[in-house]
Amino acid sequence: MKLKIKDFEIGEDKLTILAGPCAIETLDIMRETAEGLKIVCEKLGINYVFKSSFDKANRSSINSYRGLGIDKGLEYLALIKKEFDVPIVTDIHLPEQAEVVAEVADILQIPAFLCRQTDLLIAAAKTGKIVNIKKGQFLAPEQMKSLVKKVEDSGNYNIMLTDRGVTFGYNNLVSDFRAIPIMKEFGYPVVFDATHSVQMPGSNGDSTGGDRRFVPTLAKCAMAAGADVLFFEVHPNPDKALCDGPNMLFLKDAENVFRTCKEIFEIVRK
Repeated sequence: MKLKIKDFEIGEDKLTILAGPCAIETLDIMRETAEGLKIVCEKLGINYVFKSSFDKANRSSINSYRGLGIDKGLEYLALIKKEFDVPIVTDIHLPEQAEVVAEVADILQIPAFLCRQTDLLIAAAKTGKIVNIKKGQFLAPEQMKSLVKKVEDSGNYNIMLTDRGVTFGYNNLVSDFRAIPIMKEFGYPVVFDATHSVQMPGSNGDSTGGDRRFVPTLAKCAMAAGADVLFFEVHPNPDKALCDGPNMLFLKDAENVFRTCKEIFEIVRK
């Protein structure tokens, strides 16, 4: 199934990328990232959706940076949407957030740890917006079918499914690329989250670690496995980012990574 968003479709024919900073920090960082990524995607002929989170509720520590909150966060996302004419994807954590976030966002993203929360899925579905369900690190891909059905039974068939690795021992994730063809059998576009898949949850004690060296490799593997969409967290300077810096791509590296991924995407579809 192809999903209509703005002036393009998410589906089989053209690569779509969801990308932006992990959490909203400043408007200047959002603008620099959105502008840079839009230019790259237009140059390469890739559909682009801006991503950033107004709140990162699942943090390693109570003192970890979470974002600017829903009011200021949505204000900034609305500004980016208007200034750069790009669709928006952002997370929701509570059912009561769905309706207000849907006034700005084109895609409502369900975080991996919350993917089985029935009330959250129903609330997101009832907005009519695209619902991107991130597969929990604790689920097999076959188990996503029941989550798809919760959204469908709520009257919404605008669904995407995201793989972001599975828990493997302590403080590590591993990507099983069988998940992509398995979830594609459900009939909806499948996303691969290349940056969260290199996380090392809680490995730094009071913060999450990661290894961005492997982001390009995993993204290329996902394209070869048939993913329709790629998800990247991107920042002008990840080493100074307030959230998830170790696994984010440098903005300056995005073009080379995106170009190679697009080439593989097109080969696979031939």
